[in-house]
Parts: sequence; structure tokens; C-alpha cells
Amino acid sequence: MPTFVDQTKIEVQAGKGGDGMVAFRHEKYVPNGGPAGGDGGRGGSIIFVADSGLRTLMDFRYRRKFKAENGEDGRIKSQYGRGAKDLYLKVPIGTTVYDFDTNEEIGDLTENKQELVVAHGGKGGRGNIHFATSVNTAPEIAENGEPGEDRVLRLELKVLADVGLVGFPSVGKSTLLSVVTKAKPKIAAYSFTTLTPNLGMVILPDGRDFSMADLPGLIEGASHGVGLGIQFLRHIERTKVILHLVAMDPANGRDALRDYQTIRQELLTYDKNLKDRKEIIVATQMDISGANEKLKQFKKDLKTEKIQAPVYAISSVTHEGIEQLMQHTATVVEQVEKERALQKPEPVQEVKEYKYQANQKNDFTITKLEDHVFEIKGENLERLVERTNLDYQDGVMRLARKLKNLGVDDALRKKGAVDGDDVIIGSFNFEFVQ
Repeated sequence: MPTFVDQTKIEVQAGKGGDGMVAFRHEKYVPNGGPAGGDGGRGGSIIFVADSGLRTLMDFRYRRKFKAENGEDGRIKSQYGRGAKDLYLKVPIGTTVYDFDTNEEIGDLTENKQELVVAHGGKGGRGNIHFATSVNTAPEIAENGEPGEDRVLRLELKVLADVGLVGFPSVGKSTLLSVVTKAKPKIAAYSFTTLTPNLGMVILPDGRDFSMADLPGLIEGASHGVGLGIQFLRHIERTKVILHLVAMDPANGRDALRDYQTIRQELLTYDKNLKDRKEIIVATQMDISGANEKLKQFKKDLKTEKIQAPVYAISSVTHEGIEQLMQHTATVVEQVEKERALQKPEPVQEVKEYKYQANQKNDFTITKLEDHVFEIKGENLERLVERTNLDYQDGVMRLARKLKNLGVDDALRKKGAVDGDDVIIGSFNFEFVQ
């Protein structure tokens, strides 16, 4: 049985755009020639696709870095470089994608075949066919392709189930799941029986069905990381109905009301919105002698505390009460679905796209590293230098004009730069000349 993996960290790097070409026409019977360098192709993007056939993030456990192909460089004779193919990565339905560094939510994949662009491929650089002017009819100018986005992501899987089973360890969640579905969870009589969420499908004789998840047993302090802790509480967030199982075994030495209130408090501490989630209380292990007396007291205690959730008594061994519980659960699931449909019709959205918010201002800072050495930093400025093809004098002169127009020369003078000082922008070094 594969290990359940519900959180992982990966790096994705989209492809770099192809470089533009510097080329000229040298064909016979073409009297004027002219620039003929084509544009570079776009780099490949990285796109997540929700796949109903996957249950865990296991595929990302041993491979942590994914890189898309680069775009092809521009060609001679005004031919464009070929764009790279996008890289599609399959993830389970219910995967939420976060930026690892900022913790910003990039997207949430909740439907089969839904797509999410997480890293955009770089644009191809323009060839010299774009830079001809009446003054310079044969420009040796081309742009380098943009680098693709490089991001570190945190993937988090929240099991998508209509119904979630919660309760202390060994109250019978796994057993109930195995009885009402075809799921085959590992079952044993010790704390933390279930170390991973199990998911199954309940199909009723009247044709109704719903998915059910057996979530790992909680203990007091789970919302603060005690025991299995918060790592599995996230799976309850998306359930429509909570089945709260409480053991009625009189020999376990536990107070049923306190068990119920403890787990309830852990859920609300983790997410206050769970207060409004539909809940059914399930009294389990009713086949044990003395369970009926404990159930009567439990119901009295619930009434005293003004807890109005319906209570169903069941035995997974004799199957007593299970059919009635499943029928009622299916009805409640339908009610929740109708209520949600009325509240907020969800628009169909096939492809989501994370928009990279680049700094649109031409802001930059100048730091004096040592005597006669200055470093300039600025996102757009560094991008400009990175995209300039400095193998040709025309390209160098064009960059110099742009830097001057952006106010770099004046800013360097104010910082005390004089002729001959070294200036660093990214990987580009040049000598300052007034």
C-alpha cells in the first residue's frame, strides 16, 4: 500500500525564451539586403492538472525539481524560433498550491482536469528585424529571451470527501468505513490506528451515493500539534457533513460527553468555520454489554448542554443502525449541496492562472561597494540588462541610451561616481563615462 503523502515542497522552473537573432539578407538579386534575424520562441510553462486517479502527492516525494524546456533561438531569414512545449504535472483533486516563501495561495485544484499555471515560460527575444530605422537600416541589435519563472512551491492535499469521520482513536471510524464502503483500511486496537486518511464511496440501495473519509484519530491538543496534530486536521475543512463518533464501551473508563466536547473544541480551535458544519453524533460499539445505559446518560448530558445534533446508535459488528445512519447522512449531504448552490453558484473555470506581479516601476538603488565601485539593483533594470544582447556594439549603445533615459547616469553622479569607476548591474560590469 503506497505511503500517504499530503504535503510536499517542490521547485518549478519554466523554460527560458529563445534569444533573438542578428542576421542579414545576402541573397542574390536582393539589392538592398536588410536585417533578417528572427525572434526567439517562448519558453515552456509549468501547469498542474487535477487528476481523479491520484490519491496522494507521492509522485513528488522523490523528485522535487521540475524544469520546462527553453524556447528555440531565432533563426536567419526572419524565421522565428520554435516555442517549447508546456510541462504538465498531474496532482490529486483537492491539492492547494502555495508560494513556499510568502505562503501566498496560488491556486486550488478541486475539479477533475482543472488546470493551474504555476510558472510562466519566458518570452522570446526580438530579432534585429524589429530594430531597423531610417537612421540605422542595418542594426546589430537583438534581445535575449526572458528567463522563465523559478518558484518554490508548497503543495498541500486536503481530502475531498462529502462526509468526514472524526473522534478519538479506536472509536470505530475505520471499522465503520470498511462496513459501508469497499475501502480496506488497516484496523487494530491501539491508539492512532489510522495513520493516514482513508477514502471510500458509500452507495445506497436507492441510488444515492457520497464519499466518506476516515480521518486519523484526534487527541486533546491536536490543533496545537500534539500527537498526530494539525497535519491531518486540514482534511476536515472540505467535508460537507461531520460524523462525530463517540465510543459507548462502558469499560473504557472514558466520559462520553467529555470525549465529544474535547474533539469538538479541537475542530473549532483549528477552524472556527466548522461551527456551522452539519454534524451527526454517532454512538458506536452498541453491541457491548452496558452500552445502552451509557448512551442514555450521554443523551441526557447532551440535552443538559443544549447540544442539538442528532444522535444515531450503531454497531459495526452487528450492523445495527448503520442503514438508518447512512440514509440520514445522504439526506443531509443533499441538503448542504442545495444550500450551497443557492448561496453562491460556482462559475465554471477550466484554467486558472497565477499572475506573477512584477514590479512595474523603474526603481533602482545604488550602493557604493568600495572606492570607485558601485552596484545598481532594481528588478526591471536588471531584467533590461539580462535581455540585452551585448555581443554587438549596437546592442551596447542601445542599453547605454536606455540607462541614461532612466536616470541612471544622473543618479551615479549624485553618488559621487567619476569617469573610470566600475558599475555593476547583475552580471554586467561597465566603466562609467560622463
